[in-house]
Amino acid sequence: MSKTLIGSHQDLVELASSIPEAGLAVSSSVLVDSERIIAFANATGDHQWIHVDFERARTGPFGKTIAHGYLTLSLAPALLFELIEPGNEGIVIMNYGLNKVRFPSPVPSGSEVSMKLIKVDVTSLDEQSSEGVFTLVLYVEGDAKPACVMEAVYRFYW
Repeated sequence: MSKTLIGSHQDLVELASSIPEAGLAVSSSVLVDSERIIAFANATGDHQWIHVDFERARTGPFGKTIAHGYLTLSLAPALLFELIEPGNEGIVIMNYGLNKVRFPSPVPSGSEVSMKLIKVDVTSLDEQSSEGVFTLVLYVEGDAKPACVMEAVYRFYW
């Protein structure tokens, strides 16, 4: 899938109106392996056994270690930027926050995770900026239930 260049408020509106009802699939997936999970645990200090203790996790509720919810969430920006990019060097796209985040299903170690862009709600803030609220859904490949559903808010400065 080719990237959509976002160079103006109108480009953002056109992206929003072009999204099919089923969403836009991101072209690639990300491997969430034990190395990534342990690196995230070390970066955040969250060493809960369900993430890092392979032996104990085997007898736990998921049969193996799982990714942190926030690790799953952190995959979204890179996957989103496979779909969109600034239309020129002067444009800034900034993460403004999240409205909603849910983790309906775990991401087992060794999973491939991909994302769909479901919709974008666009608001013009002024002549030089816009806001896009992106509804994003991350899936473990082969699993119908989402791993993460979010509304991610981005600000665009023209």
